Amino acid sequence: MTIEYLKKAEISSTADQGDVSAIVQEILNDIEQGGDEACLRYRDKFDGYNGNVVLTQEEIDAACAKVPQKLKDDIAFAHANVKKFAEAQKSTIVDTEVEIIPGLIAGQKAIPVQAAGCYAPGGRYAHVASALMTVTTAKVAGCKEIVACSPPRPDGGIHPAIVYTAHLCGADKIIALGGVQGIAAMAFGLFGLPKADILVGPGNQFVAEAKRILFGRVGIDMFAGPTDSLILADGNADPELVAADLVGQAEHGYNSPVWLVTDSRELGEQVLEWVPKKIETLPDLNRENATKAWDAYGEVIVCADREEMAQVSDAYAPEHLTVQADDLDWWLNRLTCYGSLFLGVETTVAFGDKASGPNHVLPTSGAAKYTGGLSVHKYMKLVTWQRSNMEAMKDVAIATARISRLEGMEGHARTADIRLEKFFPNENFDLVGQ
Repeated sequence: MTIEYLKKAEISSTADQGDVSAIVQEILNDIEQGGDEACLRYRDKFDGYNGNVVLTQEEIDAACAKVPQKLKDDIAFAHANVKKFAEAQKSTIVDTEVEIIPGLIAGQKAIPVQAAGCYAPGGRYAHVASALMTVTTAKVAGCKEIVACSPPRPDGGIHPAIVYTAHLCGADKIIALGGVQGIAAMAFGLFGLPKADILVGPGNQFVAEAKRILFGRVGIDMFAGPTDSLILADGNADPELVAADLVGQAEHGYNSPVWLVTDSRELGEQVLEWVPKKIETLPDLNRENATKAWDAYGEVIVCADREEMAQVSDAYAPEHLTVQADDLDWWLNRLTCYGSLFLGVETTVAFGDKASGPNHVLPTSGAAKYTGGLSVHKYMKLVTWQRSNMEAMKDVAIATARISRLEGMEGHARTADIRLEKFFPNENFDLVGQ
């Protein structure tokens, strides 16, 4: 390829986590052994909060009453959109059965997991969108027990807007715990909670590592790294709009990569001029995050044509992929590796993050090459079943006996032999096949 970097990342966003894994493993071990009491010690240490872990209905009602009606309306609008999209996704999974050979019926059933643990980041800001995306999809999937977990503030518990959102979306329990201790409480079934079958939702590196360590004992949505975004823009794109969208994602954190891939050197140079101006207008913390992310991880790549742009994009496999270019249908049909795709200037990543419907819990760090994001599908098990009549069983048993002996699995073979002997005593079969 003939790509040119007008700006190249200084370092990789997948930096060494150092002692994070060891710290998280120690906390998980301590809480699993010490139960509720150990979890409360970490709550006191890291959350600085001593209220109820499991919110009472009175506390939920009181928190909901603090949420302004305009915000309630906005959350309800977003919830309706997320719910409608989740319901459409669920409709694509159907129970089915097929006659493999005459008399042999096999089928598929979609069964939701029983208990889901949904983590919504909190603290300085109220991440209501994370509660929206995780609890709503679990409810639509049909999970019977849904626990929403969010970090409490020392002086007031969970932000009222998160409590309202989790309650609106269908959480059965809401717990005030942050970080590893919150993940542990859901995974181990502390404080009278059900043991989670799956843990979902974004969080910091400690939350992500806790989920990674627990994976296998419980399901998780995905292994999460720093959020990332890529924009594909041709020469007709608005450079100020492109820059605004890059900065809007860079503010996530100091290690959140944002990339521009274009076939116009002029556009790339104009975006490079616009980005610092956009960053400068942000509030202090947002400005600091966006500056670090852009300086260390931001890239502007110039390609020869749109096919080369698509090849670069697929190689990066971004979490969020925006197209601000002509012929949107071509891009929709051509692109193959992304967490969620935003076509045209009428959409942007923030819309998907907050209110438009598709889920915002998405694969990062190139994982979009092999997986999609959170959906009702993540909460559902596709299991199979089979039944047979005697004639179909005979053919399957003969083949099974021969294949099993070829593989050296004599016990397997004999489970077929005995059925043939009992049900077809007057027939002779070649069960060796060699």
